[in-house]
Amino acid sequence: MKTAGLPTIRVGTQDVACDVEGPEGAPALLLIHGVLADKTAWDGVAARLRDRFRIVRYDVRGHGGSSAPPGPYSLEQLADDVPPLLDALGLAKVHLAGTSMGGMIGQQVGIRHGDRLLSLTLANNAAQQAAPAAWDQRIETARRDGIEALVEPTVQRWFTPGFLQDQPQEIERVRNMVRGTSVEGYAGCAMAIRNLAQLQQISAIRVPTLVIVGSEDQGTPPAAGREIAAAIPGAKLVELPAAHQAAIEVPQAFCDAWLAFVAGL
Repeated sequence: MKTAGLPTIRVGTQDVACDVEGPEGAPALLLIHGVLADKTAWDGVAARLRDRFRIVRYDVRGHGGSSAPPGPYSLEQLADDVPPLLDALGLAKVHLAGTSMGGMIGQQVGIRHGDRLLSLTLANNAAQQAAPAAWDQRIETARRDGIEALVEPTVQRWFTPGFLQDQPQEIERVRNMVRGTSVEGYAGCAMAIRNLAQLQQISAIRVPTLVIVGSEDQGTPPAAGREIAAAIPGAKLVELPAAHQAAIEVPQAFCDAWLAFVAGL
């Protein structure tokens, strides 16, 4: 069941676009999307889990229907947006799954607000920035030419060639999702990713953690995920046949891996 009346929630000085669905009183799962995406990036996962879990999705600041305050942002700031959102929704503790930038935010939530987490899932992400110059160039491109200039390079980077060829309707949906990002919001979040440097910090995470990597992920290669799993005590690692957006490309395999992880808690 979807909760009505939640187009946006006022959290501090921001309006946060949020969807809540699933049985009231069921364990809650908070889903955090990546840069140039929005909460609809989780459609496939949410559809498969909402009968058993209270699914909470929101647009990260600067994305979708949420506010885009002037940047740059930091991953610590983006993580600190989470507890007041949970408070506004009356949720004391949640499972959290983040993909790409959402996983980087999830790392900081685990470090700073682990008392709000039942578990942590970090998908298709890294803990240390390997290519800051690439992010400088993308920010410059967005400011000069607009988000449209990033759409096709982003889609090509996010998916395997087979998915790009076989799923044209889904790829077009993703293109439109990317187009919905404001330049200011993108630049603010891209600076947070550009400055990613939390490999040493994540050893402080003490909640059960699952790391998901995509075997064909060029943006955050499997080695980056293995590095995260090695740094977080007790973390489990799963590799899926996908590129950078496993939750979109192989949502059933993503959910199977997550459900097996949660069942073992």
